[in-house]
Amino acid sequence: MKTFRQSKNTVVALILVGALAVSFFGVFWLSTLPRALLPSEIQDYNGEDLSRINDFRENSIRGPQNINKTAYTLNVTGLVDNPIAYTYDEVLNHQKYEKVVTLHCVEGWSVKILWEGILLKDLFNEVSVQPDTEVVILYAFDGYSTSFPIEYITDNNILLAYKMNGIEIPPERGFPFMLVSESQYGYKWIKWITEIELSNDVDYRGYWESRGYPNDASIS
Repeated sequence: MKTFRQSKNTVVALILVGALAVSFFGVFWLSTLPRALLPSEIQDYNGEDLSRINDFRENSIRGPQNINKTAYTLNVTGLVDNPIAYTYDEVLNHQKYEKVVTLHCVEGWSVKILWEGILLKDLFNEVSVQPDTEVVILYAFDGYSTSFPIEYITDNNILLAYKMNGIEIPPERGFPFMLVSESQYGYKWIKWITEIELSNDVDYRGYWESRGYPNDASIS
């Protein structure tokens, strides 16, 4: 009986040693695998010091929005011959551009960011904008909206941005797309864009514009 107990203890000890050995070598093997690095935010571009993404202040009307990339569509509607509902990847399947642009908020703060995106007018070419179009109205996931004369969008090569400082725009900054409304105050920089309507309604006023803010937010 004593011999049996000794044998049993020996077997248990061997099992424990084996389990520890497997665990040790498993941890060692995992440590040798390549590690995924988080994307690094670009801090300067062509000699220009950039602001950080976290330098933005949260002042959206309903807080940060979370949009499912796979279910997302960007609808281009209104006075167009060929209305299109783009998926996220279809929007990105256009020529991309980079530009450093500073956002100035009416609250008194500003951020200089490297934006990457597509030209909004490239989408307009695909939907065939009708000649009586005068206004571009943009709508956001949270109910926000704003508008611009169509010439502002086309003549200034306005970007529909999907990256900032080399990183995909995070949800709190407007993922999937934010309009880089250069030379305009921050309330025209609409985030979480879901629809772009081509219109001839020159009297349209967006969220803040209908509450007394100027429709023309040009920075003097």
